[in-house]
Amino acid sequence: QVQLVESGGGLVQAGGSLRLSCAASGGAFTNYAMGWFRQAPGKEREFVAAINWGAGGITNYADSVKGRFTISRDNAKNTVYLQMNDLRPEDTAVYYCAAARWSAPRMKTYEYDYWGQGTQVTVSS
Repeated sequence: QVQLVESGGGLVQAGGSLRLSCAASGGAFTNYAMGWFRQAPGKEREFVAAINWGAGGITNYADSVKGRFTISRDNAKNTVYLQMNDLRPEDTAVYYCAAARWSAPRMKTYEYDYWGQGTQVTVSS
């Protein structure tokens, strides 16, 4: 059983930056592809970014965040990060970290086996 705990959310002005962290425990971290999703009020949970298992050299991003967000992983710390730059009000949501028993990055919620509790990101205009 893998436990995931997100941190790093908060309130930021448009154009600002935040770095989210997701600490994993209870499993072999390198055996999981990792992803970030977000859910705004009244909307479905949507894919943001994902990274493959192992060393993590393969990534996928939603079109809406390409060029602004970067996903990375530090296997020594069992942690995955989401660096978010040039934040916009439409990025406001609860951000969730997830782990999938796949080698390649995954983009669908049903492909993920474990989820964190989420961290709120609010971007003011």
